[in-house]
Formats: sequence, C-alpha cells, structure tokens
Amino acid sequence: MSELTHSTGAQARPRGDWQALHIFYAANPQPLLVQCVRPLIAGLTADGLLAGHFFINYWLEGPHVRLRLRPATPEAGPEVRRRAEEAVAAFLRARPALYEVDSGFLNEFYNTLFDMEFPDGDRGAFMGPDGRMNLRPNNSYSREPYEPEYGKYGGPAGVELAEWHFARSSDLVIDALHRMNLHLRTVLLGTSAQLMMVMAGVFLPEREELTGYLDRYYDFWHQAFPGTGFIGSEEYDRTYAQTAPGLGRRFAAVREALASGETGRLPAFLAGWAEHCRELRERAEALAVAGDLVFRSWDGTRDERVTDPAQALPLLLSPYMHMTNNRLHVTIRDEAYLAHLLGRVLREGGVPAEGAAVAP
Repeated sequence: MSELTHSTGAQARPRGDWQALHIFYAANPQPLLVQCVRPLIAGLTADGLLAGHFFINYWLEGPHVRLRLRPATPEAGPEVRRRAEEAVAAFLRARPALYEVDSGFLNEFYNTLFDMEFPDGDRGAFMGPDGRMNLRPNNSYSREPYEPEYGKYGGPAGVELAEWHFARSSDLVIDALHRMNLHLRTVLLGTSAQLMMVMAGVFLPEREELTGYLDRYYDFWHQAFPGTGFIGSEEYDRTYAQTAPGLGRRFAAVREALASGETGRLPAFLAGWAEHCRELRERAEALAVAGDLVFRSWDGTRDERVTDPAQALPLLLSPYMHMTNNRLHVTIRDEAYLAHLLGRVLREGGVPAEGAAVAP
C-alpha cells in the first residue's frame, strides 16, 4: 500500500509522519481515554487534521498510554502536536493519578517482561543501579519516536494495514469504555471473550484449526511465564464447568452468524466488529498473495516472505487479538484464561453444532 493514500478529490497528498505521545498515568486509563483522548481524536478528525490514530497501554518505565497520531498532511503536524499536548496537559492537571507506583513489588514480573522484550539483555537504558526498572514521573507525558514493529506485522505493507486496523480497534474500545461498565470484571472479560470469538472465528472459521490455534495461544503465554504462577491451568479448569455452557452457546451463535454471513443477528458492537474483521482478513490475504508480507523469524535471524494466507493469517491474528485486549486493559493472565476456556469449549464439543440463538 502506498504512502500516498490520503486524498482530496482526485489529487493524492502525502500524509504527515506519525507522532507518539507517551502519557504516564498510574491509574486505570479509562478516564484519560474517555475524557481526553476521545474528544481530542474527534476534534482533530472533524477539522480534517488526522489521517490515523491508535493507542496502546504499556508498562515500560511505569504504566502509561502510548498515543499515536498521524497528521493528515505534513503541514498539519505542528497543530496536531500542539492540540494533543495541550489536551493531555489539561487533563493531567484536572484529574491526576493519585498514587505512585513502586516497582519493587512487581520486580519479578517486570524482569520476566524485560526478558521477553529484550531477549539479548539490552536493558541498561531502563534500569537503575539498584537493578530495578526506572520509572518516569507520574502524571507526565513525553514525545517519543514512533517505532513500528515491522517484523511482527509483515513489513511496511503489513504495518500500514495494522495501523488502519488499530484505529478501528481503538475506537471500538474507547466507545465501549464510554458506554459499558468495563470496570466490572465480569463485563470486561465477557466483552473480551466475545471480541476474541469474532476475530478468531473470522480469521480461522474451521473448528479444528480454530481449536488448535486457541490452545497454542494459551500455551504461548503459559510457557512465557514458567514457574511464576502468573499463568495457571489448574485454577482455570476449576472454573470451566461453571462457565462452559453459557460460553459454548454464545460461541456457537457467533460462529453460526459468521458462517452464514448474517452478522446482523449479532449484538450491534459485535456485528460491526465482525464486518471490520472480515475486511481486515481480506486485506491481509491480498497482501500475502501479492508477496507484500515479510515477517521476522522467531529467532530474529532472518526475514521470511509469507505468501500463503493460511500461514499469514494466524501470524497476524495473534498480535491483532492481543492488542485489542491490551486496549481493553485485559491482563495477559486473563487473556490466556479466556483463550484456554474458548479452546476447551470447542475441543470438548461443548458448542452445539446448529440452531444456537444469540443471547440478548
């Protein structure tokens, strides 16, 4: 996909460079996203200043929101930056996070994340002399370079597709935070599970393939945290009998609606998500067939061009699904738990094959 994709009439114009603003906010990010980021993006979009946007939650140097904004044109860049910094500064003055984070009690977990993020041990810029992670000042923000993960998302064309998708994912989550009681754990996990059902079901519609993928997805997180007690399995199994019947019925309804193309039978937020995921899959398949997806190998030693959609789709599904859960502020532990439940429901035949109805 070309960089010259922002157009007015027949005349294509180059877009501005991505801007990255890291907002260090040691509290639940829901108020920041709903009261600050949401109106900021709406205003910039309404004024024709924005060509792309998304956010993620991150932990490095303290909990923070990484807000990414792409000006519609290079000339719009200074105004986008000014309005973003002005909005964030005003929010932090009006509603600061009221407690500080001590990295000590999370040191073991942070070190595990460090090992995953920096497998070669290059952590010096982020560590203090006491061996703990440096923390940025709470209720602060900083401009940072935007560093796309080309190896994870399939090279420049794959990253541009991911950026398009991330805008939709970010909008969905911010709207859900605005309208739904996601501060309640049951609502949060139920919402996450259904979004996972839809996205995974669109990308991998065959039951056996989908079951194997969900099992591998859980195994990845389980193996990433060995011996920490962070990702469990026995405690997950104890909740299975209670949750499986309802989960199975909902999963069956989602898969049936996807297979029939009658996504309008799903709740509105899932129906819109299903249509987006379907378009996302089609775009990813087209990039693969065209030879435009180049991934970094797992060992980091080489680039691999993937032209078979059957191979490319699972590679992209994992980071796509994980980043939506990240935006929802679902923990890795809970994400692994949901993948475990969904995979087991399918594997053990707890999902009726036909005739399921969508629960209200």
